[in-house]
Amino acid sequence: MNDVFANLEVLTFEEAADALGISVGKIRRYVEDHSLIEVKIDGKKYIPRETIVDGEPLHSLRGTVMMLIDCGLNIQDAVEWIYTENDDLEQHGGTPMKALLAGHKSPVRRAAQFLAQ
Repeated sequence: MNDVFANLEVLTFEEAADALGISVGKIRRYVEDHSLIEVKIDGKKYIPRETIVDGEPLHSLRGTVMMLIDCGLNIQDAVEWIYTENDDLEQHGGTPMKALLAGHKSPVRRAAQFLAQ
């Protein structure tokens, strides 16, 4: 398991489906279109609990993931970047995910743009 996921609260796909009131198949589609992300822990796939906010996927997540992919990251690297401390986001929580959860998507996307350079 990657250290950036060590203290991450996660849900199984079934638990995430219950939290959103949808089917597991819809959860898989959300992962495929990057509305939700998955992390692998001990070979099993999970949904980070914090990516579900007020019964919906975190709105700013999809666009951020798409931008990271456009910058050349694969999905695994993009998810890791989202959970890795970033000096540019120190005043917004330290990690891109903390900044997104606090409603600061613009600084996250500015930090992501540096990956394309």
